[in-house]
Amino acid sequence: MSTSLIDEIRRALEIEPDPDRALKEAVRTLAAQPEISWAGIAFLEDGELALGPTAGTAATGVRLRVPITYDGDPVGELQVDGEPEPPVIEQIAKIVSPYVLIGWDMRGQPWEP
Repeated sequence: MSTSLIDEIRRALEIEPDPDRALKEAVRTLAAQPEISWAGIAFLEDGELALGPTAGTAATGVRLRVPITYDGDPVGELQVDGEPEPPVIEQIAKIVSPYVLIGWDMRGQPWEP
């Protein structure tokens, strides 16, 4: 897992204009990595995390949880099971932050550009 994964996530987000589908593709791409068994994105709603899109099979053990912030404000959390490289997951959390912000702002309502 490396910059090629980061590039793959960026491409997936650029291709998909709908934020919900873009985030679903991002977690699918993460969960498809050999060292990751499950990935999910949680939205921060009223001070609580609400799990949104997920992919893969959850594993027992330690789950890497990386805060997702937009403009310094917390909007969610990227969660990954397996043996990911934390710096790569942290970079991906930054990349998905605008999409998580839209999901957070919309509170689950459909978004139309």
